[in-house]
Amino acid sequence: MDESALRRRIHDLLAGGLATEVCPRADTPEAVQTLIQALRARGGDLEGRLVLAGFTLNPVLHAGVEQACETCMYYLVHRRWCELPELDVPVEPHWSCRLWRI
Repeated sequence: MDESALRRRIHDLLAGGLATEVCPRADTPEAVQTLIQALRARGGDLEGRLVLAGFTLNPVLHAGVEQACETCMYYLVHRRWCELPELDVPVEPHWSCRLWRI
């Protein structure tokens, strides 16, 4: 599936009501590692990874900071892509997930 079709599929899953684990946010190194291990265990299960990563179609305000993909260290601007190996999916700038990092 090409990037644009996959991005549309992710959007449609989220817009269609896929319940994701938005909280708790992965604020500590331990929480990040636990979540990354869980994502690795999901392998190619796209829906499972979206649920675990807590994807949303809108930025999440957490601890006074708006967390959107476009401000995350894993976001590739020109490709609109999350390069975190355990996710490695196309995203929109205004989406968000629990693994957001500055």
